[in-house]
Amino acid sequence: MIREKVTLRSILNRIDGRGYKAYKDIAGQYTFEQFDLYIDHVQGDPFASPSRIRVRLPNKIAGLPQDLYNSEIRKTALEDYLTRQIYRQIGLICKNNRGTGKSGRISIQRCGQEILKRTSVVITSDFIEARLTMGLPAAGRTILARQAEEMLFNELPKIIERSLYYNNLDKSRLKNHVLVCEDQHFLRQQLEKYNIVAFIANGSILPRESGVSDKPLTLKDNVKKFISPPSLEIEISLPNGGPIKGMGIPQGVTLIVGGGYHGKSTLLRAIERGVYNHIPGDGREYVVTVPSGVKVRAEDGRRIEQVDISPFISNLPNNVDTTKFSTDNASGSTSQAANIIEALEVESKLLLLDEDTSATNFMIRDARMQELVRDEKEPITPFIDRVRQIYNKLGVSTILVLGGSGDYFDVADRVIMMDNYMPRDVTLQAKEISRQIPVLRQTKDQGCDFHITPRIPMPHSLSLEGRKTKVRTRGVDTIQYGLTSLELDYVEQLIDVNQTQAVALIIQYALKKFIDGHRTLNSIIDNVLRDIDTYGLDVISPFYGQHPGEYALPRKQEIAAAINRLRVLQVRY
Repeated sequence: MIREKVTLRSILNRIDGRGYKAYKDIAGQYTFEQFDLYIDHVQGDPFASPSRIRVRLPNKIAGLPQDLYNSEIRKTALEDYLTRQIYRQIGLICKNNRGTGKSGRISIQRCGQEILKRTSVVITSDFIEARLTMGLPAAGRTILARQAEEMLFNELPKIIERSLYYNNLDKSRLKNHVLVCEDQHFLRQQLEKYNIVAFIANGSILPRESGVSDKPLTLKDNVKKFISPPSLEIEISLPNGGPIKGMGIPQGVTLIVGGGYHGKSTLLRAIERGVYNHIPGDGREYVVTVPSGVKVRAEDGRRIEQVDISPFISNLPNNVDTTKFSTDNASGSTSQAANIIEALEVESKLLLLDEDTSATNFMIRDARMQELVRDEKEPITPFIDRVRQIYNKLGVSTILVLGGSGDYFDVADRVIMMDNYMPRDVTLQAKEISRQIPVLRQTKDQGCDFHITPRIPMPHSLSLEGRKTKVRTRGVDTIQYGLTSLELDYVEQLIDVNQTQAVALIIQYALKKFIDGHRTLNSIIDNVLRDIDTYGLDVISPFYGQHPGEYALPRKQEIAAAINRLRVLQVRY
């Protein structure tokens, strides 16, 4: 039933000073002058999760030009911009410290440097809808209706007017946000055409403000703008920004070398994040990477469930089967091997590795160690002996940051040296060094065919049916899945708490619809993402049709990483 806003004011007057549960009376839909207000869920306590509201505004009133959302990528960029605008206006308009606990606050998703598909603002052909949370104010557990009235009748309309009305927005900045995002999307689609796996535009600013801030360093910090070496420079014409030049990293095996603190890992981190689009002014707007690129590292202590790590590890003591390897406490080498195989299982086409976060014995064994520990006593085939096979047989490229092992020169297609944050193509020098100083180590058996065996998750292992426990998230890095804590600290391309919330729901959605004991993990995730493409990200929400405003779209790779790390997971082949 649709009610007038005067009815909402009347209800607030009636419940003023009563116990907090009386707030339940305001749930419903109300018509304001310019928009409809949906109060979908009312919290039961000032300390509970805040109430969920939606504001729906007809397009003819908002006045946003249709060409700003006439494609999926433009719509995503516009929704992202409007979410940021609402967040800013909340900070400018809303009062602080009203009431007890979480009461008295209006909130919306907080966005980082990346432009993600979100559920906080949704644009259709007919309307714009903003999904917010509101802590209904109380003193203790006594309703403060006058403050609630101030929030709903004064602050909320101002936020909407300043955030969703086109005439009140910075039109130039809004258009630039949309067009820059579209250009990044286009640029990423061109990578395969140019036979490259990553592109870093000239003029990019790669260093970040600090270890806890993802904002760029500024020119006042004497930061150097990225300039491609001539041998790797290519030019691509963008639909909005015109021609752009930068460094193209070719398909194959690429090493990033250089001295300490010269920018090797900084470049790799920018490439890691290049799977996402970035806001104008980030410095990495035109650093793009193939969409399936995955950062791989050692991850001591993680759970592994029946992963075929035999291309890297075999002949373990006690006849442990590495074709179906399981452990509750992986070592550095077994975890890194499993991380690579799991990435290949979900069709990743680019592996990103940093020597600093890799297991040393997984990456290489030099000649002296080979002499001391003979091959028959060493179960590990190091990555150096498999990296070319991964490309030649599977078409999967690798970008590897190295500072300590020149043996990799022999297997690399390209060597890039970072010198004071500037790249140099030193491939010819590296190959000449390889010729002059031959490697003494022996290459281990190259007979592996690298066949990736798909695994099938078993539904009973993931079921929470009959348990009182729930699935909830704690920050970006942790999902509480029933009684199991799922730690995602080392899944480095999971970047937003709202992505983590979506991952938690995607697992449950997949369990209801697609995890049936017959479909492979790769197929299951593909089916979920197909539903999201068809019905929107709202489809995974338990609040479907009401207020699924807290989610951002994760990639296939991070969904798989989460499922693979569940300590309750069981699979079959």
